[in-house]
Order: sequence, then C-alpha cells, then structure tokens
Amino acid sequence: MAEIDLEALRATQPLIEEIAAQVAREFTLDSVVWGLVAGDQLLTSGTTGTISNVSTRYRIASMTKSFTAAAVLSLRDEGLLSIDIPVEEYAPELAAICRTDSGTPITLRHLLSMTSGLATDDPWADRHLDATAQEMNDLYQQGAAYAFAPGTYFEYSNLGFALIGRVVERVTGRRVRDFVDERFLESLHMTSTTWDPPFQHEWAPPTRVQDGQIIPDGLMPLGDGEISPMGGLWTTVADLSRWVIWLNEANNNVDSKSGQLSVASRRDMQIMHIYAGVIALDGEKAPSGYGYGLMMRDDPTLGIVNSHSGGLPGYGSNMRWLSGRDIGVVAMSNTTYAPMAIFTHRVLKMLHSANLVPETRTAISEVLQQRSEQLVVLLNDWDSQQAQLIFADNVALDESLERRQAAALKVVTEHGPLVIKSITPSSHIEAVVECVNGKKIDILLGPLRSATIQWYELK
Repeated sequence: MAEIDLEALRATQPLIEEIAAQVAREFTLDSVVWGLVAGDQLLTSGTTGTISNVSTRYRIASMTKSFTAAAVLSLRDEGLLSIDIPVEEYAPELAAICRTDSGTPITLRHLLSMTSGLATDDPWADRHLDATAQEMNDLYQQGAAYAFAPGTYFEYSNLGFALIGRVVERVTGRRVRDFVDERFLESLHMTSTTWDPPFQHEWAPPTRVQDGQIIPDGLMPLGDGEISPMGGLWTTVADLSRWVIWLNEANNNVDSKSGQLSVASRRDMQIMHIYAGVIALDGEKAPSGYGYGLMMRDDPTLGIVNSHSGGLPGYGSNMRWLSGRDIGVVAMSNTTYAPMAIFTHRVLKMLHSANLVPETRTAISEVLQQRSEQLVVLLNDWDSQQAQLIFADNVALDESLERRQAAALKVVTEHGPLVIKSITPSSHIEAVVECVNGKKIDILLGPLRSATIQWYELK
C-alpha cells in the first residue's frame, strides 16, 4: 500500500478551496461541495457558493452506474447470472430492443462496458429518468438505433443501463434500487444515499445558467423510475467518499468485508475493457477507456486514474481516484452538467505538484525476496549445485553457467561483494535489486509455482 502524508494533505485544504472557488467562477456554478479521500478516510472537505453545509444531498446522475455494475457483478459472484449470456434470455421482453443488424446478441458484458453499440443518448435519457415499466416496455418494442455493431467500439449508452436494471429484476425479483440498498448502501453505512429525491432533508435545488446568470432550473427533479439504474442516486460527500474508498481498496488487494462484492470483481470494474480513445480533460489529452460502470485514464502525469462523472439537468458531479495509491477526490454541484471532472483533476494535479501523491508500490512477495537473496549469494560465491537449484532450465541454455560465473567473479573482484540495499518489485515475480556498491540486478522469476529464476541481468 502506498505511503501517504496525512498532515501534509490536510494542510492543502485552503488550496483546494481556492480551486473550488476558481472553478465555480470559471463555469458559473451555484455551488461546489468536495471531499479529499486519503487512505481509508475522508480527510477533509469543503463547500463554495450558495451551499455551506457539506452534508447537503446532491443528485450524482451517472455515477450511479458504478452501483448498478457492482450489483450485476455481485450476482455473477454468486453464480446467479453470466454476463456473457444474451440479455433477452433473462428478460424476453427485451428481444426487440436487442435486435441488431449484425445479428450479434447483446450481453450484460456489452452493456456494462459500453460496447453494445446502442446510440449515445444523454439528452434523451436525462428527461426519462422516471419512466414507468410499461412506458419502457412500449419503447423497447420499437427497437433501438445502433451506432456500431456490438463489441466493436465504445459508445456511451444510458438506455443500456436501463436494460441491465430489467435483467437484475428478472433474476432477483427485485428492482436494482432494493438490491443495491441491501447489498451495498447498508453494509457500507451510506445512510444518506437514496434513490428518491431527499426532500425531507437538506438538499441542493437544481440550477442552470442562462445568459451568463445562474437561475433556478424551473423543474422539480424527476423521481425514481426504470432508467434510474443509469443515474438516479442522491448522496453526500461523506457517503460518496465511502464508496470510493471501498472501490479503491481492491486495487491493493484489501478486503474490509464491507459491501458484498469480491475484491476481484471490484478490480474488474476498474480494468479498461474497451478503449475509448484519447480524451481531453481540462485541455490535457490521455488514452482513456471504460471498465464496468467506471472510466479509466492513463494520465501522463498521474498514472492510472479511475473515475466517473455525473450530469443531469440541475446537477454535475465527479469521483476520481489514483488506482491503488489511496488518494481520491469527490465533488458535486447543483448546476446543469457542471464540469466537476475539471475540479477533481486540478486538485490531483496540485497534489502531485506538491509531491503529495505517493508512487505506485508493489509489495514484494516472499518468494521474490527469497530468490533475490539467493541470487546475490550465488553471484558473490558461485556454487554450481546452488545455481541448478535456483535457475530455470532455460538459463544455462541462454548463456552457459561458466560464462555467468566468470561475469559475476569479474564484478565482485572489481567492485567488491554485492550487498543488497533495496529490492523494488514491479510485480510479484519481477524486481530490481540495488546493491550498496551501486550495481543493480534485474530479476524475473519463471511462470511455474516453483518460481525459479528464468532471467537476470547484472548491471
């Protein structure tokens, strides 16, 4: 797990507040609420604009997709469904909407990863969030417009997540909202997260920008309906931070046992299953892709960044974290399509510039530690029998043991015995061994359980 300086991170609150105020001015936002996640906690938070209570509830729109995706993968973990079976086999009423010119059947994998080919539909779907089951059945019978053949390209589809919701209901007999509430919200203590508008609590009223001025959106937020699996949830900074912490802990192979989804499936959500292209964020381009209900960005400065945005009339939001490095930012606004991804990106860039973003570190495996030590002992004092024990059979074929022995003797004679200073693993089977005398040894273990050394290079 990465090492983080909590006090130094906490001290950046005034800088984050300044970024929030700047973004609010730049994009004419009514309010911004934000939180900085570090390790397993919400380290600090704040607000700017008309909202002063960080516990105010906001609609998070498409960030809901990660909850729906988690529900599907939880059912997969239990063996109750497969993401590779055509969805119409689970819900026959979806046959017409899933009919494609290519004849390729639509699966949950296609829908979760945005590769179904269903046409992008943000403006349309945003106005149908509260559609009833019968209304959606009538729409399904009309069939769908496909931008691409299934499985070929990334094409963002909200309708696809409505189809996912219908499959979950057919498999479990329950709506997605009820399944998510029990399986995730309750166990993660996300008590301020709801599907229905939280009018009985303090909530952020929707606004929009007209002629450069912030005005009320004019319409009450839509209620929960058949398309809500794509964007219906309301939440707070504290609750959303719990969700980010729980997702990101899986990247360190940590399982807090909260939330009923395996570590492997949580990691599966955060793996790029389809390349989405080089996408610009705040003027900076990077290769990006989609996992299951989450986006991935291979940022040239920050490394792998996982995220998702949310946007509906009256709201904009984003959650963003550095994969496996225990740093994340969440942000929400009550202005239509507020670009909160720009805010979270700028915060992470600021933290990186301040040297507060820890580098990705892989814990060294016991066998890699052992083989590294054995190799150093061998290079210092060659023993042919020991070499046979720790080397894979290809090593002597790639270069004779006699030549390897001579090379090791030359280094030790000229520079002194090799003494390990540090071992820096890049995986559980590969590392760089740095020695006190400045020499380095690259080591790679073999693919079998015996984990003998298949390659090394003494530099």
